[in-house]
Amino acid sequence: MSVKIIGLIRLKDPAAFETYRSQVGATVERHGGSVVARGTVNKTYWNQLACTPFEAYVELSFPSAEDADRWAASPEYQAIVPVRTEAMDLMLFRVVG
Repeated sequence: MSVKIIGLIRLKDPAAFETYRSQVGATVERHGGSVVARGTVNKTYWNQLACTPFEAYVELSFPSAEDADRWAASPEYQAIVPVRTEAMDLMLFRVVG
């Protein structure tokens, strides 16, 4: 069953974000995934969870939960986590649908 990974992003450093974005897609593809959508948030209707506001999002798709988990733990993805940390605050979660 395919799974989605959703990321909610609050930008901290636009230059670091561009560096991260230029590298992350290859790590996703290496594990059978793809970037389905990405964009900016231009309106929030409700925030009943009192989440920190975010400015952008990404949606990834993987063939299975195991593929998604392998990607998240992979050495090639972990190698760019320091750039990600500099670039943004991120909530990343897996959904099955």
